[in-house]
Amino acid sequence: MDPYYVTTPIYYVNDRPHIGHCYTTLIADVAARMHRLIGRDVFFLTGTDEHAEKVVAKALENGVSPQEWADRNAAEFKKAFAFMNFSNDDFVRTTESRHTTRAAAYIQKLVDSGDIELGDYEGWWDASQEEYVVENVAKEHDYKSPVTGRPLEKRTEQNYFFRLDHYAAWLEEQIADDAIRVLPEARKNEVLGRIRQGLQKVPVSRRIKEGDADWGVKMPNDPAHRVYVWIEALCNYLTVVDTDDRIKYWPADVHLMAKDILWFHAVIWPAMLKALGREAPRVIYAHAYFISEGRKMSKSLGNFIEIDQLRAYADRFSLDALRWFLSTQGPLGANDADFAYQRFVEVYNADLANGIGNATSRVSNMIAKYFEGKVPEPSDIVVPGESGLDPRDGTTGVAESFTGHAGAMRLGEALAMGTDRVSLVDRYINQTRPFSIAKQIDKGEHPEPLRGRAELGAILYTCAEALRIASLLLYPAMPEKMAELWRRWNCPHLVDPADCNSAFVAPLAELAQWGGRYGLKAGQEIAKGDALFMRADPAEPAPDAST
Repeated sequence: MDPYYVTTPIYYVNDRPHIGHCYTTLIADVAARMHRLIGRDVFFLTGTDEHAEKVVAKALENGVSPQEWADRNAAEFKKAFAFMNFSNDDFVRTTESRHTTRAAAYIQKLVDSGDIELGDYEGWWDASQEEYVVENVAKEHDYKSPVTGRPLEKRTEQNYFFRLDHYAAWLEEQIADDAIRVLPEARKNEVLGRIRQGLQKVPVSRRIKEGDADWGVKMPNDPAHRVYVWIEALCNYLTVVDTDDRIKYWPADVHLMAKDILWFHAVIWPAMLKALGREAPRVIYAHAYFISEGRKMSKSLGNFIEIDQLRAYADRFSLDALRWFLSTQGPLGANDADFAYQRFVEVYNADLANGIGNATSRVSNMIAKYFEGKVPEPSDIVVPGESGLDPRDGTTGVAESFTGHAGAMRLGEALAMGTDRVSLVDRYINQTRPFSIAKQIDKGEHPEPLRGRAELGAILYTCAEALRIASLLLYPAMPEKMAELWRRWNCPHLVDPADCNSAFVAPLAELAQWGGRYGLKAGQEIAKGDALFMRADPAEPAPDAST
């Protein structure tokens, strides 16, 4: 099985992390956990982009050096990502020599090949994004930033340019044929539309002026110029794995990002890699944005969801409940998604409190009550529900279907396999009514008490084993809660049961085999414990980060 390499963008350190940073990184984390569960050797990279002009401006505003400001906020990102329980294998900072040295070498190679050349440039500078905007795009947006709406600046300066125009035909062919997959499909069409309007040379440096802060990577062949942050930053995906022990992960399987930086990743970066003689990433995935309570998030409106608010939700509902909501209700597709409190409670109650939480509690309690807390014998008796309903149906193809969804970045569909199986168990319990069978036996009213006892055991074993398999499919979004369930049920899924981020003892194809080596065994102890998720009261006010 081939290795799997997933990346997030590296985040500007001009401010603290917020929901956007956490969402993109969470999606990468869920994807990484899915592929580890499948059995692949995974490398998951995230980090911080530190050489931006806006970092210099923020540092000056706060009376510290750019390095001090970068150190401060890089630490905030690491702290936030640890809180979110992200399983990244590395965290790169672009001020690290392991990045700057290799990035400078790549740029020098592009100079040597003629793909980067010196010239004069006049164009519209988007200071908020630290990039030039071509005339037709500037005009289309009334000479304001397409991303932030701030006025563009007219600049004339001498730059080094990357000959992006040389790669127009190659890029169009690669993206149109899905050799480089741009997802969702709407993003692919956007990118192809812009490519077909014609590509131009893009500036990759600016001349250092007197009074400029000594901040950033200088052109290796011309130290009078500094490399623009975005071209140097893109190199991080390669610099981190361009070593003897990590190069096996290249090319990246998925570059994940928000839609505002799609052009850099889907067009400029693959063209740079082509010029360097390196393989392009397989998938470029650009998700949409979160809005807040139906309104676009804005610092000025005071409705921006910062990390402190996410912590407040996690404190009340659990971190895994927060991860679940973001993973399943977030803007992974082409459309924006609403982070709304009432919607959160609705999803929490439906999927978690009334879903996996209630189902595992019901089954645990019945096994405790009727079988002294030990898994009953998995007899050959089949007790189907109405219309032949049987939770065992479809379990033989679970690993294959899950792998297909994960490989195509259909993460919601992969997680839904878990919730669907939980719903199936709930319906099965309601139809077979094991509690009624137990009551009949207890009162001496069952016509065949021995067979009734065997049927009761068969029903509860079926329910518990189906929930065990469902928990595996839910794990990538909710690792802590599912590991807690496995500890209670003595399921040997993790190498270290006490560590929810531990490696799996076997790939999903083996773990999900019904009643197989890692399945529930007769006599295995099942502890009840508190409910994994307590039902939430929608009448309560939303969590408040200030309290």
